[in-house]
Amino acid sequence: MNQPIMMGIAILFPVLFGLFILIYPGFQSRKQLLTVSGTALCITAVLALLVVLGGDLSLTVLQFGENLKIYFRIDALGRLFAVLICCVWLLAGFFSFEYMKHEKEERRYFGFYILVFGVLLALCFSGNLITYYVFYEMMTLTTVPLVLHSKTKEAIMAGLKYLFYSLCGAYMVLLGIYFMNQYTDTLDFTPGGSLDVVSAFGHETLLLVIIFFMILGFGVKAGMFPMHAWLPTAHPVAPAPASAVLSGLIVKMGVLGVIRTVFYIAGPEFIRGTWVQTTWMVLALITVFMGSMLAYREKVFKKRLAYSTVSQISYVLFGLALLDPQAMTGSLLHVVFHAFIKSCLFMCAGAVIYKTGKTNVDDLTGIGKEMPVTIWCFTFASMALIGIPPASGFISKWYLATGSLQTGLPVFSWLGPVILLVSALLTAGYLLPVTVKGFLPGNDFDYDRLEKKEPVKMMVVPLSILAALTILLGVFPNRLVSYIQGIIQSIM
Repeated sequence: MNQPIMMGIAILFPVLFGLFILIYPGFQSRKQLLTVSGTALCITAVLALLVVLGGDLSLTVLQFGENLKIYFRIDALGRLFAVLICCVWLLAGFFSFEYMKHEKEERRYFGFYILVFGVLLALCFSGNLITYYVFYEMMTLTTVPLVLHSKTKEAIMAGLKYLFYSLCGAYMVLLGIYFMNQYTDTLDFTPGGSLDVVSAFGHETLLLVIIFFMILGFGVKAGMFPMHAWLPTAHPVAPAPASAVLSGLIVKMGVLGVIRTVFYIAGPEFIRGTWVQTTWMVLALITVFMGSMLAYREKVFKKRLAYSTVSQISYVLFGLALLDPQAMTGSLLHVVFHAFIKSCLFMCAGAVIYKTGKTNVDDLTGIGKEMPVTIWCFTFASMALIGIPPASGFISKWYLATGSLQTGLPVFSWLGPVILLVSALLTAGYLLPVTVKGFLPGNDFDYDRLEKKEPVKMMVVPLSILAALTILLGVFPNRLVSYIQGIIQSIM
């Protein structure tokens, strides 16, 4: 089969199959629905991986003008995100097969879940800013049903809030596209940027404002202050596996949008040393500290993890804002590690809720005695998020801190590592008590009431794989580091 056509099929197949599941009324049983959904997930992942392994491919779908086209092209950055999405989406999907038993409207859930898989692959394979924007909007619209799945008043309000914030951010990006089309040679993603120096001359101030709006617009999805409020509202109300992919992957599409804008359209040198870089770093560091502090104070289990995501994604944004190869290596490493870590943590929380109904952290005393495998997975992922060696989070945070120190930027070169360290301590403060109280409930705990509540293998196996990856990627990071440094070398 023609390789570019296969790229189109990899995107179109899950979209059509998801729509089929949503529309087709003839599923005879739950088993039939799960068989069809599982088959669709596996076929999509195989198709995507074949595209990833197929070399540099391109496919133009529609052409509206010289610079306006729906255009797909796979590059090294797209490959990284596509493989990450395939891994996490499959594991969370199989976890859903058991978890969604106690949720209603499973057909709707799996239909949208598979459909979004195709939309995310389209974002990874997007070859220009127009294509990215179209599927970025589609991602918002197709993930709203995952947020409001339970149809409670809280879920509906959270879904509307998510939609409002996301559309506001997308309109900022759309404004940027209008202007960038006038001042760039092409809207195709070009390593190092495609800004036309001659056209931009005399319009630098306007362009800096536009680029800042685009960073802020994509930063909405990434949960960057001051547009972060939707995230701790929307993520906790979704079913746990949906929360896992929302927090582990969907927010990363905002990060990918920032990378494409700064490093593939505007060019990092255009904003280096400007107020845009300074403001971007300030907002990122505020978000890191604020998110960690709010997570530390939060008592609702899933909401605590959602605030944690607000903080951790801004680790990535801060590293990107430094415009330093070492720091950017840390950022892209943290994109990968955080996806596995946070998906594992949310799915552990989901397993606890599924088996015990407990949603508050204070109610989890002794949970390690009842669900030892689940809480050990939670512990390993927590170690990685804190940055305890040799877990994966230590590697990414090391690159971020050393990259910040070597930039020589006034204040930020040392303030960044300080805030990252404080955030790591707060992360330990809001994650480790679950482990400590879970395994060491104390003498006052009623041990006679304990009963084993470990979930079935369909939930435990994905958790165990994710937990293992959070450690193994820290022990054996060299191949991933080399691959990421190759991406950075081409754009810096």
